[in-house]
Amino acid sequence: MIEWRDEAALLSSRPFGETAVIIEVFSAAHGRHAGVVRGGSSRKLAPILQPGAQVAVAWRARLDSHLGSFTVEPIRSRAAAAMGDRLALAGLNAVCSLLSMVLPEREAHGPLYDRTIGLLDLLGQSEVWPLAYLRWEQALLEEMGFGLDLSACAVRGVNEDLVYVSPKSGRAVSREAAGEWADRMLPLPPVLAGKGDASNSEIARALGTTGYFIEHRLIKSLGDHPMPGARARLVDAIMRA
Repeated sequence: MIEWRDEAALLSSRPFGETAVIIEVFSAAHGRHAGVVRGGSSRKLAPILQPGAQVAVAWRARLDSHLGSFTVEPIRSRAAAAMGDRLALAGLNAVCSLLSMVLPEREAHGPLYDRTIGLLDLLGQSEVWPLAYLRWEQALLEEMGFGLDLSACAVRGVNEDLVYVSPKSGRAVSREAAGEWADRMLPLPPVLAGKGDASNSEIARALGTTGYFIEHRLIKSLGDHPMPGARARLVDAIMRA
């Protein structure tokens, strides 16, 4: 028998048989991991097994290759914060959907886990959440091997007047270096380069650039999958907030 215990964020839950559910979690040391929770649809467990919940889990299986089963204890519920705020609900759904899609199964990503928990802890704080989410997407790209290099112009090496990002390399490009290729470049709003706060419209503009690399680089590397619709709903909610 194989067993491990860890702390995790719950990504999804779906029915399995009459009373059980299959949950997928993102754990600190074991990455994205699925397992069966017996009685998971009960009145006692169903409120705990909600997306975004922080839980203590114990996983057991006869073989490592098996689906296995979870026992779950609550640490922190985020349902109230999400249900009471349109932006928070959209954000929670986007984070869970993206992680379910792009995380390799059973591969640890400790720094991304810590950043994800920090982001989820900010749910409901609409004045800081959009910027925190943008930084999370940048960290997600970095962790998955598709990080953006915005430190200097990819063509001339200068670090002034950087207004574009190359869709091919993910590197910054200056206005002068872009020249006639400017209409093929992605925007580089100052907030994307880490230069202070910004309006929600500027953050949404920056998310257009990170979204390009998530969709056309990260997700495409995993197969022919569309961007989760939850992310588009989040960007719309940020623009309306």
